[in-house]
Parts: sequence; C-alpha cells; structure tokens
Amino acid sequence: MIEPDDAGLPGSLWARMKADPQYAPEHLALEAVRRIGPQARRWAERARQEQPGITGADLADQAVKRFMNHARLSGAVSGAAGLPGAVVDVGVLAWTQARMVLHIAAAYGVDPAGPERATDLLVLQKVHKVAETARLALGVAAGRERASRLFAGAADRPLTGVMLRLGVKLAQMAGVRAAKRMFAKVVPGAAVVLGTWVNSTATKDLARRTRELYAADS
Repeated sequence: MIEPDDAGLPGSLWARMKADPQYAPEHLALEAVRRIGPQARRWAERARQEQPGITGADLADQAVKRFMNHARLSGAVSGAAGLPGAVVDVGVLAWTQARMVLHIAAAYGVDPAGPERATDLLVLQKVHKVAETARLALGVAAGRERASRLFAGAADRPLTGVMLRLGVKLAQMAGVRAAKRMFAKVVPGAAVVLGTWVNSTATKDLARRTRELYAADS
C-alpha cells in the first residue's frame, strides 16, 4: 500500500515557494525527492515482497491508478475560493503528480530518492525542456534555500502579486493553464467539473511520459 503521508504540501515548502515564487517548481521538486523518494522506494520493495513476480509495469499501473484518483479529488474538494484557492489547488496537484512520478520510477527499479529525479520531475512536467537547464535551475534554488536572506523581506511583498506569480509557476508545473484554473474557482458550479477534468487530463499525460522514460531505463 502506498504510504498516505505527505498527501498535502509541507508548510515549510509553502513558505519557501512564497518567498521565492520564481523557483517554486524547483523547490517543490527538491522537497519531493527528499520526502517522497524514500517512501516510494519502501513501497516498491514491500510490494515486490508481498507480490513475488510482479512486473514493473504492473507496479506502475498501481501507482498511476492511485495518484490519478488523488488528482481528480484535488480538483473537486478544495473549499478555498478565488486566487488563494487556485494556488492551493495547483500546488496540491503538482505535489500529487511529483509523488506519482517518483512511485513510477520506483516501480521500474529506478532510485526515486536519487538526486537526478528532481531533474526528471522538471523535464517530465515541462518546466524545463532539457535536463541541463533543469539542473542549473535546481542549483540556483538549492542555493537560495540555504541562504538565510531568502526569507528577508518576504513578508513585505504584496501578497496578491506573490500568489499570482506562484500560481502561474505551479500551474505550469502541473500542466494546467492558469486561466482555466482561475475560471474553475470563480465561476459558481464550474470548479468541480472543470477542476476534475483538467487535473485528470494533465496527470494522465504526465503518467504516460513518465512510464515511457523509466520503462526504457529499466
């Protein structure tokens, strides 16, 4: 069974992303590998012990099914409205997708806690087109994360501007058009239908790309 921990974004990650919205996807990818990578590895090891002879493809099927359901729910149950709700939604979706990618990697025998998985996440989620630029951006984000000045003055920034930049970055990572996401949150009755459909489509496409990558490496 996939561990239920970390279904939501850690508060410390939200703080880093709000303080540094330009590199929000990189911060999320680094945190996902740190937190979720070891969980995904344990899940795959336990599944192989409990289901001898199970294939990587079968394990990947289990992971995709689980996280597709999570992605659909993340578009349907959020109670927050307006811009803050939209940012929360796309953040949770991006985190859910990262969990799925790392579990698919583990299913195919690729170390989900390896540092290159953060690069994979950013390329698979189309934040960066190639691994080289993803690695450079991750290096910048890691440096900012370590620097105490990262948080200096963050509280003085206009919240609306920060949330808008953060929402756009996370929407890009999750494969969701920011305009669609905002529409789903501000039009009565549209959030459940449109939110669920957009989340499902984006996550399904990501699952296909991820399986192609790791199946080829296994």
